Amino acid sequence: MSFRLTIPVRTDDLDLNGHVRGPAYLAYADHARWECLWAAGIDPDRLREKDLGPVNLETTIRFRRELRARATITVTTDFTWGTGKVSRVSHEFHDPDGVLVAEVTSVSGLLDLTRRRLVEQPGEYWRALADRPELLGL
Repeated sequence: MSFRLTIPVRTDDLDLNGHVRGPAYLAYADHARWECLWAAGIDPDRLREKDLGPVNLETTIRFRRELRARATITVTTDFTWGTGKVSRVSHEFHDPDGVLVAEVTSVSGLLDLTRRRLVEQPGEYWRALADRPELLGL
């Protein structure tokens, strides 16, 4: 189940060529990821109470098509869980015609803030904290 969020492109998201700049895509991805977590019932205060914090270990942007000013994009967010300490978060950015304009993929983990180490099987922690774990692919 993909989480969907619509975001308007702002003028200050543009580079000198009039294209959406790379850091804006990263900000859109972070915003979409947190909106997904909120929709799943994850409260950042509850994470902190449990001495847990999400971290990105690697992020890749793939630009597919031009995206310019005054556009509206739909961002989908999908989580992929495996074994071990990391998961993947994938975001696809589509223009109003449904054309894929960019992808942002992250390798993420959940940090034990006391031990300063990634926890094993982070999906189990997210499932326990979420009211709607299906939004997180759990």
